[in-house]
Amino acid sequence: MGSFETKLFLALLLPGLLVVFFTRVTFHHVVGLLLTVALIAASVYAGYTHNWFLYGADALSLTVGFWYATRMMKIARQHEQED
Repeated sequence: MGSFETKLFLALLLPGLLVVFFTRVTFHHVVGLLLTVALIAASVYAGYTHNWFLYGADALSLTVGFWYATRMMKIARQHEQED
């Protein structure tokens, strides 16, 4: 992946999706967030992300993904209580 636009697009999309995915797998939104942050830290350490603008895009995507995962878990808990 050489182009900045591709990296920016993936930075805006993938971290949020990973938070939601890990939340669905672990059934806890904080664990999903921590696993995603660990993956991003590993990619930064490996040298795949090297621009502060991409760090900001990752953070924005993490925030949106965490918000959605929290909302998703609240709705799931409400449905459990109704049953």
